[in-house]
Amino acid sequence: MFKPLFRLLMPATLLALVACGSGGAAAPAVAASPANPNAKTETIVLGMGCFWGAEKRMGALPGVVDVEAGYAGGDDARVRYEDLHNQELRLQAGKSTARNHAEVVKISYDPGRTTLEKVLVGFWENHDPTQGDRQGNDVGSNYRSAIFYADEFQHQLALKTRDAYQQALSKAGRGAITTEIAPLRNYNRAENYHQDYLAKNPNGYCGPGGTGVRYPANALAATDDASAMPAATAAHGPLDAAKLSAQRQLVVC
Repeated sequence: MFKPLFRLLMPATLLALVACGSGGAAAPAVAASPANPNAKTETIVLGMGCFWGAEKRMGALPGVVDVEAGYAGGDDARVRYEDLHNQELRLQAGKSTARNHAEVVKISYDPGRTTLEKVLVGFWENHDPTQGDRQGNDVGSNYRSAIFYADEFQHQLALKTRDAYQQALSKAGRGAITTEIAPLRNYNRAENYHQDYLAKNPNGYCGPGGTGVRYPANALAATDDASAMPAATAAHGPLDAAKLSAQRQLVVC
């Protein structure tokens, strides 16, 4: 099973018409230290499968001020959208061993309104981190679950929240988390037509779907208000299947 053919087999000529430019190779700004609460925004880069749905879901979290679609975690310094699919085909055919990029979202949030921990709660709850190189019907390492950290604070918090969420998943009878947790490298901003895609195309394909397992409230930092958790679940209750397009939208149960 693959992503709808309009994404997988989009002709190169159409891509040339709709893409307004390739992504830059510069990495996003390093997240501010937690000791610097006066910073305007902090950032983290996350892979949740199709970045269209990830952008919409993460952008709805309280305190998130911007979400940018991009590519990260692969060996090539500069890539465009079609490069990910071409590289995945080479990998499947045994013609390459280079690490492919993942579709990601670079999340900027206001540390005065939320915390990185709560952003990561939103990440864990809004996709299925147990699926390996896929997310729902989107198959391939370019759709892998990933946290690409910019510093050791982000690294340790990624591990802490992963372990806490794994306990909740295991209790619910779900499998092991396969999320890649690695240093951020080779970040590229996605083409302009991918940015705010679902805002411009409300009936478009939305891949990521949560497991339905909530992040454990007692695992949140003691300084956080547990009553405000989880922001992700509050923002994204169960979807009404009658209001979805069965051919364009995917709900992972």
